[in-house]
Amino acid sequence: MLVSEIFYSLQGEGELIGVPSVFVRLSGCNLRCNWCDTPFASWNPEGETLSIDQIIAQVSTFPARHVVLTGGEPMIASGIRELATEIKQLGYHITIETAATIAPEGIPCDLASLSPKLANSAPDERLPVLWRERHEKLRWQPEVVRAWLTQYPYQLKFVVATETDVDEIESMLCELGEPVPRAKVLLMPEGTSLETLRTRSGWLSELCKARGYRYAPRLHIELYGNRRGT
Repeated sequence: MLVSEIFYSLQGEGELIGVPSVFVRLSGCNLRCNWCDTPFASWNPEGETLSIDQIIAQVSTFPARHVVLTGGEPMIASGIRELATEIKQLGYHITIETAATIAPEGIPCDLASLSPKLANSAPDERLPVLWRERHEKLRWQPEVVRAWLTQYPYQLKFVVATETDVDEIESMLCELGEPVPRAKVLLMPEGTSLETLRTRSGWLSELCKARGYRYAPRLHIELYGNRRGT
């Protein structure tokens, strides 16, 4: 498996924010989000090829009992189900960070952290037309999202750049046809700097209060800045 990085940190996003966790960042992605904050695992995948045993050996050196499988898009990695099975057998809690474009097919998972991409993710002219069309076609897969929702504990996490993004989110939730409690929908301001996050946090937090969604800060940016291994 191509592994971008394995590191020990605090969970910076979502319901488990602040929980010490080991992050296994797999390299490779089937999307090309314009604002992607991990291009080394998506736009330009890089890393080291490791066996499942080698990954497990590194994970076990840390004291955490929570493991986060992330990317890129971890669900496209060859061997991801075998890796998750091995980690689960060792008694770890597993969070899978996914854009929910790939069906789970029974993968061991304690928290499905689903982050469907909005129109604001569309890649710009840095990519050829075919890639831009592919991204648009893949970014929202309601039938796949439903499969995750009905099989696992979940959180739905959306990256929000403008107030109008919330209208798109509500249309997507309606399209799912599944009852999703508003407290399970986390709205996270887009940005990789404290300045940008704080600019957007004011109106987004008020919007969450008005509509009943959960505001999702980005703790790792606050603590460490936008850098790898955090």
